[in-house]
Amino acid sequence: MALAVIASRSLDGLAAPEVTVEVHLANGLPSFTLVGLADTEVKESRERVRAAMLTSALEFPHNKRITVNLAPADLPKESARFDLPIALGILAASGQIDMQRLDQYEFAGELSLAGDLRPVRGALAMGLAVHRAHGARTLVLPRESAREAALVDGLAVREAAHLLDVVRTLQPGDAAVALPLVRVPSRAPSQSGPDLRDVKGQATAKRVLEIAAAGAHSLLMVGPPGAGKSMLAQRLPRLLPPLSDEEALESAAVLSLTGAFDPQRWGERMLRAPHHSASSVALVGGGSPPRPGEISLAHHGVLFLDELPEFPRAALEALREPLESGRIVISRAARQAEFPARFMLVAAMNPCPCGHRGSALRACRCTPDIVARYQGRLSGPLLDRIDLQVEVPAVAPETLGAIPNGETSQAVAARVRAARERALSRQGCANAGLAGYALDAQARLEPAAVHFLQTAAARLGWSARGFHRVLRVARTIADLAGANAIETPHVGEAIQYRRAVSVQ
Repeated sequence: MALAVIASRSLDGLAAPEVTVEVHLANGLPSFTLVGLADTEVKESRERVRAAMLTSALEFPHNKRITVNLAPADLPKESARFDLPIALGILAASGQIDMQRLDQYEFAGELSLAGDLRPVRGALAMGLAVHRAHGARTLVLPRESAREAALVDGLAVREAAHLLDVVRTLQPGDAAVALPLVRVPSRAPSQSGPDLRDVKGQATAKRVLEIAAAGAHSLLMVGPPGAGKSMLAQRLPRLLPPLSDEEALESAAVLSLTGAFDPQRWGERMLRAPHHSASSVALVGGGSPPRPGEISLAHHGVLFLDELPEFPRAALEALREPLESGRIVISRAARQAEFPARFMLVAAMNPCPCGHRGSALRACRCTPDIVARYQGRLSGPLLDRIDLQVEVPAVAPETLGAIPNGETSQAVAARVRAARERALSRQGCANAGLAGYALDAQARLEPAAVHFLQTAAARLGWSARGFHRVLRVARTIADLAGANAIETPHVGEAIQYRRAVSVQ
């Protein structure tokens, strides 16, 4: 009998709990048994491991009773990440590699039938878990996955392209050939993309976009087709300040869970724009095992929802809690997963089904009842959580034919960065994150501004949430103006951006 123990990692939301792969070889009827609450993908590893070892000219113990246990037994295991640890366990138990060297490493990787290593999801989450739990261990991953895990500062990551590469590094004595260490990829250069100057006209909408970027506020744009709502949303990420190292790592870790992370875009803010047919699970996450949705993939970035009323009502209502808390907890009968969801919501919609209500260029064909039903697809509680609401009117032909003369994204981004730095140095977060005592302390109003805001709130029937959101927006406008206290003009500008849609 022989027993080998290999360290690996599973995925549980953003966590990566340690999994011990125990491989036992014994005499008896030949068999290959895999236990430990393994998913179908994990059970299929028996065939991949056998074929990979044989095609790599390694000895597979056909005449032994092979038992593989994935511990702890009550933790669900999914995906093919355990192929490499299982293969190494069989090789160690049969004496083909040095068992003493295994304690230095943790392994994960999918095997092809030819023995090539394929990337796995969640490599960055695994790297974070290894660094926090066992900083002295080295993580061995397929080449593509190793580049993700190498983003964790202070973690030793080695890459391998084939099963034989790992076998060579685990040979006894001087026969071992070390795997190459992975270099940490450099941060992406300043974010490139479409320029705000390309949008002709729409001075008010550009101003609101600047305020949204400076304070990390949610934004709803209402206007006819072709007015430039999508163009404005696509230019928002370039206005936002660069991600800090911690924010970039959090964003990359979530993207890594779905295999959507590109190391070449390390440090960029994401712009996610799901189609309006997306379900609530696609937006907020779900499934079994739970996977992150679009709101988590847009963490520290922008979530753009075009044609907002066309989204399913259940999907839109599911956004209400994450907009407040910045996280989403997905609960299922057997397990629970939490994902971060600190995103900027930017939405766009037409004022009516035909899209031309209030337009000076084309007549609207919709009756008041049709308009009311269309706008009524958006609930009051959801609209109450959107900080900025602005009308984006149709652009006149003479404006479209003119040469662009607006500000560039670079110029606006400089003001946004200065305002965001002012807020961070004062309170440690963007103005959209102010709440409770911090909001009262940092959003100081001039006496005249206090009376003006209270009068407007009483006349317009705002909720307490609406009142505080206007106060946060006014704080951002004051920061853009370089003012310490919020004055009446700042409050007045914030109020006019509050209600572009009236739910009937």
